[in-house]
Amino acid sequence: MHQIHGPGATLDDVLRTGPFHRALHLAIQARGLTLERLHARLRGQGLQVSVSSLSYWQRGRCRPERATSLRAVRALEDILELPSGSLIALLGAGADRIPGSLSYSDVCPVHAELDDLLNEIQNPVDGRLETLCHHESVTIGADRGERSAHSRVVFRARADHVDRYVAVHHCEDGPAFEGFEGRLCRQGRVRSLPAEGLTVVELVFDHPLAKGETYVLEYEFFHTADLPESTRYVRGFRFPAREYLLHIAFDTAAEPKRCYQTHQATLRSPSTDLRSLRLDNWNTVHQLSQDLTPGIHGIRWEWD
Repeated sequence: MHQIHGPGATLDDVLRTGPFHRALHLAIQARGLTLERLHARLRGQGLQVSVSSLSYWQRGRCRPERATSLRAVRALEDILELPSGSLIALLGAGADRIPGSLSYSDVCPVHAELDDLLNEIQNPVDGRLETLCHHESVTIGADRGERSAHSRVVFRARADHVDRYVAVHHCEDGPAFEGFEGRLCRQGRVRSLPAEGLTVVELVFDHPLAKGETYVLEYEFFHTADLPESTRYVRGFRFPAREYLLHIAFDTAAEPKRCYQTHQATLRSPSTDLRSLRLDNWNTVHQLSQDLTPGIHGIRWEWD
């Protein structure tokens, strides 16, 4: 038994009951290792975890959630001489515990660059929020380029203490969005790779959620500069979702000839047209999906 003196806690007890950050803190104390030494040991195994991330983990300021972070946690179990899976089991609802969940490499063509940006935001809350309803409105300008993408989302917390969401947008053929606005939340850190058309924005709730609690927020990415011609809009879902409504409004000077609802299981699978969609009198088109499985869902259109 790893005995830690002070408020009557033993490491073995906390490994059974949690929370994760307390168990990690006690394990580090028991081994007498500094965070710098842990960082070096992890780096020696090809795992890039910063000293600040390790500090946040053991203080409960954020949790390891992404695949690379979970690999580091498994390595820490070995370094700290803990039973295999003991720390992982304390993480609760994460990406690896949601059946059918996908990785960023399954749904994002610039996943390596995205992972770099997410590493700069210490708490991505990966897999700890369930999407109950995501309504998205996209506008296409007279130049046939994407002008804006507005989302209204209802989340439900899968675990306690979830207090933020990270919005991601990738412009496949153009620069990153130059403008952003969030509502019913506070804008946190923003990271962008303009050459890759990639932007991530941290949206902080007004209070930490309890497990099962719901939260509503809105956000919008927008452009004012000219953009390349767009022929589709898709959203990658890494986890199941209850409902997704995608509504696209075309400028009257940019009316597509044909529109189709599309689905792609992963980036390694072919994209399939599920059905044709009718453009209405207001030059808009939409698709509504319910009980979504993880994958890439959206609409494509043909100009000629």
